[in-house]
Amino acid sequence: MDLVLIRHAEPVRVVEAGGPADPPLHERGRAQAQGLAAWLEGEHLDAVWSSPMRRARETAAAVGSRLGMDVVVDEDLAEFDREATSYIPLEELRARRDERWVAMVEGNLAEFDVDPDAFRAGVVDALERIVSASPGATVAVVCHGGVINAYAAHVLGIDRVLFFEPRYASINRFAAARQGTRSVVSLNETAHLRGLL
Repeated sequence: MDLVLIRHAEPVRVVEAGGPADPPLHERGRAQAQGLAAWLEGEHLDAVWSSPMRRARETAAAVGSRLGMDVVVDEDLAEFDREATSYIPLEELRARRDERWVAMVEGNLAEFDVDPDAFRAGVVDALERIVSASPGATVAVVCHGGVINAYAAHVLGIDRVLFFEPRYASINRFAAARQGTRSVVSLNETAHLRGLL
């Protein structure tokens, strides 16, 4: 089967929400989600899944609406920072060399009170459940950069959980053979986002 992992579109910036930050999409993010949906309309998809986090659900809703499909929400597809009280775009953290960005580059999820091995195992379990339930299908999963990194690292045999930066609304493709072989088909496809990033 073909597993299409999609990073959510750009959300609004949230600083100290007083509880878990779960921001909606920014206006740019809504345009990115529509561009993604229009691009995927030209492909055959059998199902659309989503993380429970609002930025992913709103991105998945654009895809599901365009394709006339219901979106299945899976709690185990949430990002490692789901309890964080702020959401600052990665690009901004990188430009400021913020300690959170440095921690992510170093693969130090302890900065976020997350066990990287447990996070990776949870991601792999969740995605493998989707693979098992979808033989021969093509399934889109709208999730997060950390989720995509964790699964890609697992497939490629990379120790680091975070090793590349998926762009907002990027497409990352994996092939899952019935005998258990997993392979990366592509990472960080963004042709559908020209002028939207």
